[in-house]
Amino acid sequence: MKPFRRISVKLLVLMGKAVDIWSTSPYPANVLSNLYPNAFEIDGVRCASMEGFLQSLKIEEIEIQKEICALSGKEAKERSTSDWQTTQIVFWQGRSFLRQSPEFQVLLRKAYQCLFEQNETFRIALLSTKGKRLYHTRGLRDPRKTILTEQEFCTLLKELVPV
Repeated sequence: MKPFRRISVKLLVLMGKAVDIWSTSPYPANVLSNLYPNAFEIDGVRCASMEGFLQSLKIEEIEIQKEICALSGKEAKERSTSDWQTTQIVFWQGRSFLRQSPEFQVLLRKAYQCLFEQNETFRIALLSTKGKRLYHTRGLRDPRKTILTEQEFCTLLKELVPV
């Protein structure tokens, strides 16, 4: 990230106009981090964190996906693999998706919607950001290198906050 942008975002955060989501940031940013233990269920699969769900998408085997979904954020992150980057194919419950396909975006929206509806801690934290800009300055921007870009992440969250 360019130093000017990072400073600019930090200034917006200090002024109370933005939230830079990161696991070690103060509330509500830490609770909105995918590493936070916000449990939810999607398609009958219990997820201990959004990170567990996201990391599971990199694995084709359904039983291993379920194992990864059940992990806390940091534990799930440790199970990460970059194998999917070669093919740009990700998986969910026996179905494959091109990483940059509209169908994959629908799956991501569904996961965040489940999290929002089922997890009060996450919902309250997200609703507290209403009227503020959301950033994830430490997130990657290239969708070929990350399962969820900064832009995708922040857009998904903003779509959940009623206007």
